[in-house]
Amino acid sequence: MKKILLISALVFMTTLQADAFCGFYVARADAKLFNKTSQVILVRNGERSTITMSSDFQGNVKDFAMVIPVPTVLQREDIRVVNRSIFDQFDAYSGPRLVEYHDQAPCNRYLYDDVVMSKSTTAKNATAEMSTREEADEYKVAVIARYTVDEYDIEILSAKESDGLERWLNDHGYKIPEGAREVLEPYIKSNMKFFVVKVNLEEQQRLGNQILRPIQISFNSPKFMLPIRLGMANGEGNQDMIIYAFSQKGRVETTNYRTVQMPADRNVPTFVKDYFGQFYTSLYKENIRKEGYNNVYLEYAWDLSGQNQVKCDPCPSAPPLYAEIAESGVNWLQTNRGNGYTGQLYFTRLHVTYNRNDFPQDLVFQETSNRAQFQCRYILNHPAQYVENCPEWANYQDEKIQRRRKELRELASLTGWDVRRYRDYPNYFQGYRAPQPPDQRTGWIEEPTTPNNKLISPKPKIMSTPPDKIETSQINPIEISDTIAPISQAEFIIDEEIETKREETKIPFAMIALTAITGLFLIHRIKS
Repeated sequence: MKKILLISALVFMTTLQADAFCGFYVARADAKLFNKTSQVILVRNGERSTITMSSDFQGNVKDFAMVIPVPTVLQREDIRVVNRSIFDQFDAYSGPRLVEYHDQAPCNRYLYDDVVMSKSTTAKNATAEMSTREEADEYKVAVIARYTVDEYDIEILSAKESDGLERWLNDHGYKIPEGAREVLEPYIKSNMKFFVVKVNLEEQQRLGNQILRPIQISFNSPKFMLPIRLGMANGEGNQDMIIYAFSQKGRVETTNYRTVQMPADRNVPTFVKDYFGQFYTSLYKENIRKEGYNNVYLEYAWDLSGQNQVKCDPCPSAPPLYAEIAESGVNWLQTNRGNGYTGQLYFTRLHVTYNRNDFPQDLVFQETSNRAQFQCRYILNHPAQYVENCPEWANYQDEKIQRRRKELRELASLTGWDVRRYRDYPNYFQGYRAPQPPDQRTGWIEEPTTPNNKLISPKPKIMSTPPDKIETSQINPIEISDTIAPISQAEFIIDEEIETKREETKIPFAMIALTAITGLFLIHRIKS
């Protein structure tokens, strides 16, 4: 018997939603803004890129502004404001998920083996206006265009020197973060333009928007890239970004950093269901530690072409509809009845945690011909319920205990958790209550408690009442609202301060040994 429960790891922002990923925030007066997490939708069609940006920021909306490097001068029709909901949909669809299987009774047996598990398979128009010659001469900065797009006022700047651009921003009421000049310089030398955005409070009030919506820009460029270096100017320490990429050809991968698949299709203990958020964030951090901090990680890849009827397997939520895909910037599909469509489409979800030291270059991408399916799927295997007069039960029980021990070893390997605190798990087939996983930020560990359940011993008659009749095999997607295991994206960011403190508190073994030897010597002298 098998029953599949799908749990989507919904990545959500823990602070006010805003817009930016590859630029830095600038603040008016003395306001201070920081960005740590971001999500980006990236669409590539030939040499045309469409980028939709959404991220968190800390500060007052009236002080919000940001600077983003762009390769060309954007026209008014190249800039749009979109609904935040498309990010939520793509995340729910592509996030890590759990799958549940239930063993059949051993006397009518089909045990799901590791190798048997199938791998998942109206905005007002503004005329472009050049800045005065005096201003251009003073700062070596030209305002090439000005637009108002919904709740945003936008200026397109061209600069010749980083210190001139820095002075222009400061003298026009913006306080840019320390270190911005050095990250501005490479973009100026590459003749890139600067997309400066601030909130038009009157338009925001008129439109009735309580939060700042994502901004979408489109441009033509032979370079398929995201300029993340500029975003590090006011990101404190590590930053985390999730990229949802669409192309016609196949998977989108980075060319200047390794693209590494996350560990997937692993059998893990059934109690992981209760701590799935902590499980996956620990798995992600442990995988970074093993594979390296300067990689980009693949979490999902699937063929969403119109002719492909299986757009997920299993599905944690409904696949994206044509309207949502079109709003993200995909413009080559042909719609048919309802929200159906025809045409080639491939979806990739990438995850990267980055900083200045490990990512000295912007992310450069390529479209590959690889159309293989991949998902971060983790498998729960529930034991069969005890059945009276079943001569095969004892053998099944011994085998299941060994399998559950293997699940604990897998959990330790994936997450780095000390699984000795779960040593009772293999022998408890029903109602096992696992202690809380260790808190990675504080190091606090909850003391294990005795599970409130019945131990399954080799004696088959330990259960006094027969279980209910086992249902036939079925696959039942559970409603997302009931099974979402929320994962705060900020949890993926490694806390450098705590890690440093942990390193500082470690006492070298040689020092301990020297202290012990000195103590013994002094004791010996006193006795003498």
